[in-house]
Amino acid sequence: MLDTLVTMTSHHQSTQTMKPATAAKKLGVYLEATPADFREGVVSRTELNALQADPPEWLRDLRRNGPHPRPVVASKLGVSISGLARAGITEALTTEQIDALKAENPEWLQKERATQAEVRKEAVRLKEKKAQQAQKDAQD
Repeated sequence: MLDTLVTMTSHHQSTQTMKPATAAKKLGVYLEATPADFREGVVSRTELNALQADPPEWLRDLRRNGPHPRPVVASKLGVSISGLARAGITEALTTEQIDALKAENPEWLQKERATQAEVRKEAVRLKEKKAQQAQKDAQD
């Protein structure tokens, strides 16, 4: 039975496809800003790999200028997605808007960056503590 299943799956290699939203997320771009033919179709794993390896002009432009999805906005600002939400930023921002926010450096951004720095510091501390514990356990 298992041999039959293995044989069947190896003979019926289907092309793996994904929804445009998934592909946009993997490419780090805002779906609504992608070309209509990208938004309305499906993207195969092969097509995704090709887009990543040799991005067309529209993709390079989106990555450079935006609008960017919230995870990219958060990363560029050095804050969490929750921090963006707390600041009331729920829409995609362009690179220009992100740069303007950085230049303005409002109080909420300073606070969220400090929070994010603490979160990262704590993550490093916990990782080191775990490594020390593992080393101690290995010696026992």
